Amino acid sequence: MKIEQSQAPEPDRDLSGIPCILMRGGTSRGPFFLESDLPADPALRDQVLLAAMGSPDRRQIDGLGGAHPLTSKVGIVRKSATAGVDLDFLFAQLQPDQDTVDTTPNCGNMLAAVLPFALERGLLPIQGDTTTARVLTLNTGMQCDVTVPTPGGRLKYTGEARIDGVPGTAAPISINFLDTAGSVCPALLPSGRVLDRVRVDGFEGEPFEIDATLIDNGMPMVLVRAGDLGVSGYESVAELNADDTLKARLEALRLRVGPLMGLGDVKTRSYPKMCLVAPPIAGGALMTRCFIPHVCHEAIGVLAAVTVATACVLEGSVTQGIARVAPGLEKTVSVEHPTGEFSVELGLAADDPQQVVRAALLRTARPIMRGEVYISEQLWRGE
Repeated sequence: MKIEQSQAPEPDRDLSGIPCILMRGGTSRGPFFLESDLPADPALRDQVLLAAMGSPDRRQIDGLGGAHPLTSKVGIVRKSATAGVDLDFLFAQLQPDQDTVDTTPNCGNMLAAVLPFALERGLLPIQGDTTTARVLTLNTGMQCDVTVPTPGGRLKYTGEARIDGVPGTAAPISINFLDTAGSVCPALLPSGRVLDRVRVDGFEGEPFEIDATLIDNGMPMVLVRAGDLGVSGYESVAELNADDTLKARLEALRLRVGPLMGLGDVKTRSYPKMCLVAPPIAGGALMTRCFIPHVCHEAIGVLAAVTVATACVLEGSVTQGIARVAPGLEKTVSVEHPTGEFSVELGLAADDPQQVVRAALLRTARPIMRGEVYISEQLWRGE
């Protein structure tokens, strides 16, 4: 016998619920929201996001954040009004122990979850066995084509695709970037040089000079040889995070090159990312240890990998003599990192092999939880 259950009344409370889907995108994680479900005022929106994530608090115990920069991310999505574009995506980087909401950088990992979220929320129709959408990242104006499997008219999340940094396998999501050069900086090589000799003064230790490649092909990055900073580049993430001297030198260098990259004072910014490079040890093109920017990444970000791979094909960069890249105009560059590797497909211009005209890669994503995140009703009202 079927027992009829009455709908329980909504309890009185002084909290407001905001619909969201907690998504994993690549090796990152965070809630995704429809833009229409958040306050239109950016300042109030940011306060709402901080409350939803539980920042600032090292453990983010009172919110959805996972106590790490990779799990302190937010995606905001809407249907696009731009000709030829299907979806607009605004990425927000939060920090566990800070009250900052940074919407200036890109995040290629969270980008992988944009189309699945949009299909889950009914923003776009499913097209067939695969569904492709053009996504505009509002942070930097970058566009890309994202394709997800939708056999039989339904989203498919399970599959055999594996990406290092994520356990198990899942359905593949392909991302084809259309224009990533100079995403945040004025140009691919914002200083106008493929290699800079940078002098760092004002450091708590002795001033030092170091060779660096300042580059932005989707993510502002500072690449330096690990050996030039007294490390091998093969240390564990824990070892590097415990090396206070190394981190202090990296931060001093980051602050110094911010203006050289056209970024100004980057003290409160989550970019440029810092990357130590070393010869590969597992058959790839290059070994990396990336800082994002103050914590060593367990893997490497999507757009960071694209940018590092680009440096590998530029003659005279800090990767010269270290990177192992096959000849030809179409290359697959395997970027090694602490938990595996990340392969990036690059296409070079026939008339200028130093110019990257195409970058593509594979990611996976899935929803983890769907519901509402609660914040103070007073905060929601802007009080």
